[in-house]
Amino acid sequence: MPSEVWMSMVPLGGVVLGGLLSFGVQHQSQRSAQRAEDRRSGLALAESRRAERLAQLERFIEVTAEAERCAFNRPATWMETDDWHVQTQAVMNRVWVAERLIRLTFPTEVHDAARAYFLDLNLVVWEGLPDGQSVRDHLEANRLAFLDAARTAVG
Repeated sequence: MPSEVWMSMVPLGGVVLGGLLSFGVQHQSQRSAQRAEDRRSGLALAESRRAERLAQLERFIEVTAEAERCAFNRPATWMETDDWHVQTQAVMNRVWVAERLIRLTFPTEVHDAARAYFLDLNLVVWEGLPDGQSVRDHLEANRLAFLDAARTAVG
């Protein structure tokens, strides 16, 4: 009788062993697939964030270029009802919003550079420069510092 029990237990043991091995392989395959999916998801998220950052940089650069044109066209004297002031106020409001978006999505170094550029630009637009100074030359250092910081952050 004991040999009959053993003879019937061997196939059962084989089934159990095969089931355990099958379960182990499936579990490892599932973990491997999950890790691959996590990597793909992480890469997609990183690329999406990079694209969002590039779009925000483009918006900031466009609107600051428009603000610089306002500074170049600044009349010696102006009133709040002048077309120049109305248009410039709208542009500077967009610069302010774009600068705040930079703060939300970029490291502090990039925002600090954007903020310095914005404050310098705001001063030039509303206060002007002493005679003999160029708007372009006055803004160049902060503009380049911002672009360099943004390039480093975007990679």
